[in-house]
Amino acid sequence: MNRLLQAKLSIMMFLEFFVWGAWFVTLGTFLANNLNATDGQIGMAFATQSWGAIIAPFIVGLIADRFFNAERILGFIHLLGAVLMCLMANATEFSVFYPYVLGYMILFMPTLALVNSISFRQMRDPSQDFAKIRVMGTIGWIIAGLVISYVFSWDSQEAILQGYLANTFLMGAVVSALLGLFCFTLPETPPVTDKDEDISIREILGLDALAMLKERNFLIFVIASILISIPLSFYYQNANPFLVEIGVNNPTGIMTIGQASEALFMLLIPVFLIRYGIKKTLLVGMLAWAVRYVLFAYGDSGSMLFMLIIGIALHGLCYDFFFVAGQIYTDSKAGEKFKSSAQGLITLATYGIGMLIGFWAAGQISEAYVTEGGHEWFMIWMIPAIFAVCVFFFYLFTFKQEEIDYDVSEI
Repeated sequence: MNRLLQAKLSIMMFLEFFVWGAWFVTLGTFLANNLNATDGQIGMAFATQSWGAIIAPFIVGLIADRFFNAERILGFIHLLGAVLMCLMANATEFSVFYPYVLGYMILFMPTLALVNSISFRQMRDPSQDFAKIRVMGTIGWIIAGLVISYVFSWDSQEAILQGYLANTFLMGAVVSALLGLFCFTLPETPPVTDKDEDISIREILGLDALAMLKERNFLIFVIASILISIPLSFYYQNANPFLVEIGVNNPTGIMTIGQASEALFMLLIPVFLIRYGIKKTLLVGMLAWAVRYVLFAYGDSGSMLFMLIIGIALHGLCYDFFFVAGQIYTDSKAGEKFKSSAQGLITLATYGIGMLIGFWAAGQISEAYVTEGGHEWFMIWMIPAIFAVCVFFFYLFTFKQEEIDYDVSEI
């Protein structure tokens, strides 16, 4: 891959995740303070990610892969997304805001597949080149958080009270517009499927891989994936509002520690898979969720701040050792016939079904523990911690260790 192409793909990936990180981390805090949204409504807003994940395969499978160049539809989506983010920034009540964020996430979630597709199609050796490109996405998310906290201080207590978090959407809109225009300079990535070729809904959603559920181990893995996605949702939805409410300075910037750890732990996955196998690797990831939430439950913005920092730093272990390792496991089990369908099935199970339930649960539980001064955060964090422990033991006693040759070359 020549340097110009690598630079273009890196910029694309950087901007893609900068746009997402520019507003998604602080969404809960914005809704609670700018729009006086309830915890249940905040849960609804975050659940738009899951609806987007469920609908995304239709946009990619029925439209992008059949009728348009991937780089053109990616550009169009981000230009339209910029308009929607401007509308979100200027919304004054939740009932107005919700249709905009729902429309945006339905458009945005397919772009995660599109940037990967463009990257893979342009690379001669994805196993060697993709990691260099994908890490720029993590850096983009980190930079967005650092800009919010340390450049503009939009997440300071005073700025939040003055409604400055609305600027995160405007920043995202500007970068989304730039990315939209930039996409039209990317190398052509034409459709991979003939528009006249028949394609079934089962294939689009990955339901062709349902036959794999006949194998007991894979069925247990899918069930565990859905269940562990429920406590994951609590972090996305509640972490930033929690840090803000208890008085932690620069909360959005501090949360970028989680993305940095994600890049670090990614390097350890091949070692764990080869040395300890899939069962122990996934168990470590599940247990990390429980440990993280216990740390959140007992931590504070004073002498126990270190507990919150450790909990945030565990994000890489939590996410990589279950979700990334799970994708590798799925790929190894699927074989050539079901590789694409199996990944689609796991995405539907986790980002779709699991997180959809999780965001609803996070909203209901947070609302149940509202106090005069804010929230009873101890219980809000201990409930998903206990749930994660239950999933841990379910998986521990039902999943049988198996020997599989893992293709970790694409990490």
